[in-house]
Amino acid sequence: MREIREIMTQEIETCSLLDNVYEAAVKMKDWNVGAIPVVDGDRLVGMITDRDIVIRGVADKHPPSSKVEDVMSEHLITATPDMSTQEATRLMAEHQIRRLPIVEGDKLVGIVALGDFAVNEMTDQQAQHALSEISEPGNQIQ
Repeated sequence: MREIREIMTQEIETCSLLDNVYEAAVKMKDWNVGAIPVVDGDRLVGMITDRDIVIRGVADKHPPSSKVEDVMSEHLITATPDMSTQEATRLMAEHQIRRLPIVEGDKLVGIVALGDFAVNEMTDQQAQHALSEISEPGNQIQ
């Protein structure tokens, strides 16, 4: 059984609590990602997604200069680097999330997305199962 550390992305662009929504959106564009972890020092405190920006930002009429803290998701499901890929995909399916921050204690050390499982032969079926669970009608996606 493989561990998350074997497939997680370790080079992660982050936002701080001092960043604003516009800066987060630019980072998403530059890095071609839909979510950016929010850290306070090394400590993971939230995640801001393109969906957060639209739903909690634009739709609630927050200006682009709003702090990421105003629109980010704070209640995160996380994994550890030594967690099995099977357990991680189960977590993602159970909580209907496409991205899973990887932490040691509170410190962000990586991130894994459904795509990371899908491009890896050993975990491709796990990704298919998780995606089918996440994509059920009526399920909300982070």
